[in-house]
Amino acid sequence: MNQEAALSALDKTAKPVVRKKHSGLNNILKYKVLYFMFLPGVLFLIVNNYIPMFGFIIAFKNVNYTVGILNSPWVGWTNFRFLFQTADAWIITRNTLLYNGLFIVLNLILGVGLAILFNEVKSKLMGKLYQSMIFLPYFLSFIVIGYIVLAFLGEETGFINKAILEPLGFQPADWYSNNKFWPYILPIVNSWKNIGYFSLIYLAAIIGFDSEYYEAARIDGASRWQQARYITVPMLAPLMIITTLLAVGRIFYSDFGLFFQVPLNSGAIYPTTNVIDTYVYRTFLVNGDVGMSSAAGIYQAVVGMILVLITNNLVKKYSRENALF
Repeated sequence: MNQEAALSALDKTAKPVVRKKHSGLNNILKYKVLYFMFLPGVLFLIVNNYIPMFGFIIAFKNVNYTVGILNSPWVGWTNFRFLFQTADAWIITRNTLLYNGLFIVLNLILGVGLAILFNEVKSKLMGKLYQSMIFLPYFLSFIVIGYIVLAFLGEETGFINKAILEPLGFQPADWYSNNKFWPYILPIVNSWKNIGYFSLIYLAAIIGFDSEYYEAARIDGASRWQQARYITVPMLAPLMIITTLLAVGRIFYSDFGLFFQVPLNSGAIYPTTNVIDTYVYRTFLVNGDVGMSSAAGIYQAVVGMILVLITNNLVKKYSRENALF
């Protein structure tokens, strides 16, 4: 008992061990290599994304280059009113939303579908070949793609008119003067160019899945279709939600090259190819109105942010862990 009492007294008199906390400066010095690697990305973000935000004031001014942006007179919401009161305001907004909405759906469905098919290719050589072939169009500029489309759709020398329609006894189609064709042509061209990028993103995620899930499913007699439906797609759901949310954030932004270069800026098909970006470009090119162009940019950014917040909240209601934030 005397020994136990002595040990108890020793424990009471012993000073507690105090761990010295690292200050913020010590943490920075400790991880200085990681902060140094992080620095270029931060500088790029500041220079490319945050400093240009100062230009939002252009949307509320009548810019006079002789006195500078800061000294130019304020015009309030005049530039926004001009953007929304034009006769084409509804057309360009409708086209932008419908096309981008369709692109989001097609890229999601085709991207996931092709990724699942690529994962079923057992030959590494053939798998790499297929992936390279479908990924190649992503690196082509829309100027090149515009001429490729022209080679197919040209009225006098186009492949479709000369090799398909005329031999079958049909009249050659004037593709660049008829509105009804382009709601189908533009989604096809967009999918052909971008689907390789999205499919490889999903394929990279599928490759990282634990193979034990599939082995257990095969033991239970699950078919390939059932494995894809009940294992692959549910496990891809978080990535699918993230890519969709990011795409929704840019639903008011259009790929300028797709809507300007591919239709060859043909005025006859403006009702089906004109979107906010091309309209702003043509307006600025004709009128030199930088204020209206800036107003359109702010309009796109604000609406995109609102749509992301709404979509993210809808996702959060059904699956909080899959929400972006």
